[in-house]
Amino acid sequence: MSSVKIFSGHATKYLAEKIAQSYGKPLGEVTHQTFSDGEMCPYFSESVRGCDVFIIQSTFPPADNFMELLLLIDGAKRASAKYVTVVVPYFGYARQDRKDKPRVAIAAKLMANLLTAAGADRIMTCDLHADQIQGFFDIPLDHLDGTSIFIPYLRSLNLDNIMFASPDVGGVKRTRAFAKFFDAEMVVCDKHRKRANEVASMRLIGDVEGKDVIMVDDLIDTGGTMCKAAALLKEKGAASVRAVVTHGVLSGKAYENIENSVLEELVITDSLPLRGQSSKIKVLTIADLFAKAIRKIHDHESISSLFIQA
Repeated sequence: MSSVKIFSGHATKYLAEKIAQSYGKPLGEVTHQTFSDGEMCPYFSESVRGCDVFIIQSTFPPADNFMELLLLIDGAKRASAKYVTVVVPYFGYARQDRKDKPRVAIAAKLMANLLTAAGADRIMTCDLHADQIQGFFDIPLDHLDGTSIFIPYLRSLNLDNIMFASPDVGGVKRTRAFAKFFDAEMVVCDKHRKRANEVASMRLIGDVEGKDVIMVDDLIDTGGTMCKAAALLKEKGAASVRAVVTHGVLSGKAYENIENSVLEELVITDSLPLRGQSSKIKVLTIADLFAKAIRKIHDHESISSLFIQA
């Protein structure tokens, strides 16, 4: 069986080092050169001929992170790697997954096409913004589930009156999976937006009186929706409000919003690097989950054992 080599773009090296350590292999060496005009020239500093290569990089802005990943994929294929698996803990541009207004791009599909065109043989990611994005790829995709990270932590809190809440209608399926596992009830915060990152109005569907409410979502950006939903839940009688979110994008005034909110805590993963600080943010690592998935893919085993089933 061919040997495994794990590499990383510079943006996600902090996570790649933990994944490689959990897997039991050192992170491969990549040299990052940049021309004076900003053009990138990353290349592998060791042979990958005949190897199963895993390249780790989340594709969050700036676009250089995605461009670097494409260059590394192309470099691996041209260096005769046997198989190139692209590990994208956070798949950026996934919020643009349909034509919700005239004359807009479907960016998620474009990103999928670019990864395939660059030479990726397989994609591994976690908690896509919408499950149907898996269908945008014409190569195998392993879609890992963040519940295996969050459920053990939520168990440790020993909450007696636990209830789950979706901060919007789109997250009902994800929230229902948590509620089913804990045999708990769920509510929905129905929101209306005027424009991106700005909530115009919100109402609660369900009763949260005296409950310890856990909000569930795939990503948090400015925190406006989450903080507004938390305030609404408290206003309706919730005893406490927490949030578990896989991807902490946390842009704009997100840290300030979270710190000043009624949230007890915001639990996220390290799929993205933190750009600020808040006493309410707790980070759980997804390194072990990805390391186990890499091992199973290399050994041609099913990854279904990595999912927590209700």
